[in-house]
Amino acid sequence: MVPRNVAKKFLHIFMIPPTLVLDTNICLDLFVFRDPRWAALMAALEQGSVRAITRSDCRAEWLAVLNYPKLKLDSEAQAACATRFDALIACKDKPEVEPARPTLPKCSDGDDQKFLELAFDEKADVLISKDKALLKLAKRNVKHGLFPILSPEAWHQNEERSFAGISAQIPTAP
Repeated sequence: MVPRNVAKKFLHIFMIPPTLVLDTNICLDLFVFRDPRWAALMAALEQGSVRAITRSDCRAEWLAVLNYPKLKLDSEAQAACATRFDALIACKDKPEVEPARPTLPKCSDGDDQKFLELAFDEKADVLISKDKALLKLAKRNVKHGLFPILSPEAWHQNEERSFAGISAQIPTAP
């Protein structure tokens, strides 16, 4: 018999893709800079082995950042990045009335609080961020039984370990 935690991970990885929230900096790395360090994350998004979700206010921030002069993106490049983002990340409307939720940890960067809210409201499996203010909350989130906040490196290492551990425990035909 397969242990319950292994069965849950098996279902989670092979049938129900984990839900991710990606902060704006991660999206910049994926869609603008095409950072090869996050190729596994991009491949997972493209293959549907993970599901990314955003909210209208997070998407609005993304579109505003694409207009930053220091990125030097012309309107065609901005449109291409926005289109790719929209193709791979599902967008929900920000609720007009704040849903009932426990008091979430407060991010020292108020602009990033929306990513915590989104991850909680959508029952995300993980929030992936490079933002130091969000990453500082990682231990507190786990301590309170909330979703993990991981750097892309930690997410990648975690995915490799999970898959290796599960595949080693899946019974094979005799």
